[in-house]
Amino acid sequence: MVSPDLLEILRCPACVREKDGLLDLIHDTWLVCRDCGRKYPIVEDIPIMLIDEGDKWVNTSAEKLPVPPPRPE
Repeated sequence: MVSPDLLEILRCPACVREKDGLLDLIHDTWLVCRDCGRKYPIVEDIPIMLIDEGDKWVNTSAEKLPVPPPRPE
């Protein structure tokens, strides 16, 4: 599980310069940006906050995100 303190400070790397980039925790394994909809997986309790990784899932609805998330390639 990702620390609540860490979740409080994490922001979407694609949005943080121009918007808030706030993230919501979904299924305890995904961080979803409220601004752009990018979805960042949490693998072995480590958020994968790479824009390219978030781009892979932007068109997938939160309900259809795989649990657990696949490991990044």
